[in-house]
Amino acid sequence: MRQRRLLGSLLEPRPEIAKVTAKKDVPTVAKNRILMLLENLPFPQDVRVRREAYALSSAGYLVTVICPSAKGQPSREVINGVHVYRYPAPAPGHGFLSYLWEYMYSMAASFTLSLVALFRKGFDVIHAHNPPDTFVFLALFFKMFGKRFVYDHHDLAPEMYLARFRHGVNTMVYRALVWLEKLSCRCANHVIVTNESYKKLAIERGRVPQSRITIVRNGIELSRVMVPVAPDHALRQMGKTIIGYIGVMGFQDGVDYLLRALDYMVRRLRRTDFYCVLIGFGDALESLKTLARELGLQDYVRFTGPVFGENLRKLLAAADICVDAAPANPYNDRSTMFKIMEYMSLGKPIVAFDLPEHRFTARGAAVYVTPNDERAFAKALTQLMDDPQRRMALGNFASGRIKTQLAWDYSIPNLLAAYRAILPEAKVPEAQNPYLPAPSLQTSFTFGVPEIPHASKQDTLLAQANVPADELQASEPPAREVQSN
Repeated sequence: MRQRRLLGSLLEPRPEIAKVTAKKDVPTVAKNRILMLLENLPFPQDVRVRREAYALSSAGYLVTVICPSAKGQPSREVINGVHVYRYPAPAPGHGFLSYLWEYMYSMAASFTLSLVALFRKGFDVIHAHNPPDTFVFLALFFKMFGKRFVYDHHDLAPEMYLARFRHGVNTMVYRALVWLEKLSCRCANHVIVTNESYKKLAIERGRVPQSRITIVRNGIELSRVMVPVAPDHALRQMGKTIIGYIGVMGFQDGVDYLLRALDYMVRRLRRTDFYCVLIGFGDALESLKTLARELGLQDYVRFTGPVFGENLRKLLAAADICVDAAPANPYNDRSTMFKIMEYMSLGKPIVAFDLPEHRFTARGAAVYVTPNDERAFAKALTQLMDDPQRRMALGNFASGRIKTQLAWDYSIPNLLAAYRAILPEAKVPEAQNPYLPAPSLQTSFTFGVPEIPHASKQDTLLAQANVPADELQASEPPAREVQSN
């Protein structure tokens, strides 16, 4: 599970290059203190946690994060107003016993540091980012002392387990994961989810009332979307159609489907005018390289390994078509793949299997293929290779949808609204940094500028975008109605 969350860090500037500086602490006000628990990645490398922590800190909350450390990181520091406590990361491993040890060690370390945070600055809310769902035990302890619990549901651990270990599933482990998820949902004062599919599962499996669930979608900042990216020169000089993939390469991620589709293009469709760049890493990487050699694709694919920040975006900017061959399964069907939004932010047309969350996210930016049909995937790729006008139309739709609906700036008001419900008695100053309001069912856009009827004073303040309005107007598609998920 740790490798899946590394995708977000691949898509961002590396922390040692894009340095963040500490700012003055937000004044402590009663009932505005948040303790975030993170195990899957360090901070600020976990981009969702980083974005949420910065947004809440900027809105006047006092935010503390407990997490494992990356190499060279101090055990304690303040980053952009967020207080960070770190513990030495456990050694990576594979298999059930290694995961069990990792989570037991991490829970003990997190609990120890949470006591430190309690006696130093205190906290009113424990905001746990899964995986793992074992954070619920720490939350239950502190709930005895009046603390509130927010369960931020990033990943469906039971479905991920089935997808990763589909040939050796232990029923008891699966049931334990379901039980932990249910316990987390039912003990939480509020549940934050990433999309409508996760919300539905929280209602049906977790028995959480709809009023205690908030969707806070992942997204890319508008400030990043607005910056043009120069494509990788060497790739553009090849004179071939460049196909791009970014993501974790686990056994459940479908890169093997993509390789077999490329083989079909070469052997059966007689297409040799493409070159596929595969960016990322994971526990299936070596077996995927072996498969590529067995299929004789050495001249048509390149595994780059991990590439970070702007270098990664340059590679993707050089792509003519971007792909996601994640197969249909209970995990992928419900999950929003961040790679899709990264492709869309660069205005790239997409070919993907027809999964529910793919279709909601990309909508008219993608060509959808019958799930798990490698030959259909290959045919869709070749048809799009031969249709530059359609590629342009798909890419324009992709860029417009990110800029007007799916950027992270539109998710921040949902997060802040959730916290107004979680801590109604909190007294926080007005947001120090302005953000765009989230589009709703009745929100319309005129040249990318949101128009929200009956906005509150606080929402009006938040509606001042952190990018110039003339830049938005110059780059957005014409007005259209927004349909919310």
